[in-house]
Amino acid sequence: MNTLSCAYNYLVSDKPSEEPSSTPEIPDDVWEKFAQDTERDIRASAAKEPSARARMVSERLKAGEQPAGWRAAPTAKAPRRRRLLPVLGLLLTAAVAVVAMKPSLLPGDPFGGKAEGNPAAASTLPPETAAPTAPPSVADPEVPTLDRPFAGSPALNWADGAAGIVLPKATAVGKFSKDQVELALQQAKILLVGANLDPKTIRGDRPAAALAVLDPKQTKTFDRLNASLTTPSKAQDPTLLFSRFDPKDVRLVGDVVKTRGRITFGASADGGVTVHADYTFVYPLVRTDGSTTVARTIVRRVIDLEILDPTRYQATPGLLTLGQNNADFGNSACGVYDGYLHPEFGSASRTGAAPTGPTEDPYDRSRDLGKGKGTCGTATRT
Repeated sequence: MNTLSCAYNYLVSDKPSEEPSSTPEIPDDVWEKFAQDTERDIRASAAKEPSARARMVSERLKAGEQPAGWRAAPTAKAPRRRRLLPVLGLLLTAAVAVVAMKPSLLPGDPFGGKAEGNPAAASTLPPETAAPTAPPSVADPEVPTLDRPFAGSPALNWADGAAGIVLPKATAVGKFSKDQVELALQQAKILLVGANLDPKTIRGDRPAAALAVLDPKQTKTFDRLNASLTTPSKAQDPTLLFSRFDPKDVRLVGDVVKTRGRITFGASADGGVTVHADYTFVYPLVRTDGSTTVARTIVRRVIDLEILDPTRYQATPGLLTLGQNNADFGNSACGVYDGYLHPEFGSASRTGAAPTGPTEDPYDRSRDLGKGKGTCGTATRT
């Protein structure tokens, strides 16, 4: 069974590409116009219900009467009707071809395209606006593959990457204007993306974009972060803030990391503005040795960021101060502090210590990460 490594750290601010398809993609508007034109032609050429007058005239003709002012119809009428049938057949054939190549033009789901098991059928959950009250339901016990790395995971219906980081509407808070709060929210998103979604960060490079939004006047925090990236250890672990995997051992499957969480903000106790972020990221990974077995690592981060009251503290305008930072990892080796997260691909691949902590669901966002030093336990699912 995969392991769950839980770590809690408190950083208190020291305040002074797949190959393109060979088949060209035809835009939807072109298909739709073609389908509409075809339907219009079919309707225009289709036989219509005769009017009451036409039916009356037809009955009188059958009875041998000739209405005044009318001349006999030409005898070539029947061949014209026969020529209409091939035209209708051609138009219907064209319409069928359009639908066969572009079934999405049909309303509803006539071919069962949204049936369970279709990887394209999963609909994205709406953004999280409040703390969940229970863990997500158990999905079908499907095994992740290179084609479907999120199969069997609750994250299948989560948003992709940065699309899952939805910012609340900014409002003025205390001394800070709406624009200043909006900037703080945008900077918080840059931090989350740079620390957890940037491909360079994921493969172990320096998370430059994330560090750029933190106030360098927070010198103790910066010293600690820089030391963790250059000489990682148990006391200085960069994975407590950054999602990093050893590129020599594993790589991301595809280019999608699933994301779910929320951001809130409010006045801090010392006159500033606190931005609170609680997000879970799910990484599908495969070993670089040619294996096709897919494993997932789940990372949950609860971070407090702050813009400080400039009348009380020296701070760089527009940059954030890092406060409390909690992290929780699902399926990462216990007791390994080399600066990377290490997913396990079954018990046979265990590289760290045996788990000694509790059994927990890494997808349970209703669970409070708590306070204090965590222990490495067992994940109920990945």
